Amino acid sequence: MYNANKPDASELPSTGRLLRSTGIAVVVASALLVTVVLPAEYGVDPTRIGSLLGLTEMGRVKMQLAQEAEAEAEAGAQAASPPPVASTAVPTTTAPTTESTGSGRTDETVITLAPDQGAEIKLVMEGGAKVTYVWASSGGPVNFDVHADRPGTPYHGYGKGSSKREEGELVAAFTGSHGWFWRNRTGAPVTISLKTTGAYTAVKRVV
Repeated sequence: MYNANKPDASELPSTGRLLRSTGIAVVVASALLVTVVLPAEYGVDPTRIGSLLGLTEMGRVKMQLAQEAEAEAEAGAQAASPPPVASTAVPTTTAPTTESTGSGRTDETVITLAPDQGAEIKLVMEGGAKVTYVWASSGGPVNFDVHADRPGTPYHGYGKGSSKREEGELVAAFTGSHGWFWRNRTGAPVTISLKTTGAYTAVKRVV
């Protein structure tokens, strides 16, 4: 039987070479972690290299989207349960001003949000009903999510984004609660004014 020749001891890497190679690998991995992974995944950029490469903003967007997804899941879970009793704690809500119009009812609701706080306003609508709306933030752009829910359907999305002002028409996909969730990421308090006009029976604060 033929056995392969064993390598000579002189051909094997020495302990010193192995240690140097390991040390180089650790240094390279650490450098990549600090300059690429942390900025791209978490928006953390201690060396500022991530900003130059455009990675830091990508990481911050990822973190913000993850936070918003968590907030939406929380809002959906709370929407599936009976509406909570109105609280006087911040964020505050001014009672809607209601008037009757030829196209239904009109309400104007004002909400004040502290930094990083969220709030949700829902309209009770029949399937196919229409509402025109306009809302605006007194400060910078706020994150928003327009969606609906009903028993058995905890979340139905209409659209989301970041804006200082939005207006349009909302058509109810089904009979249930339809409206807006806002999150203030500006770093300062903001006041959101929402005006709605159309076919709905109630305005309720969910979060």
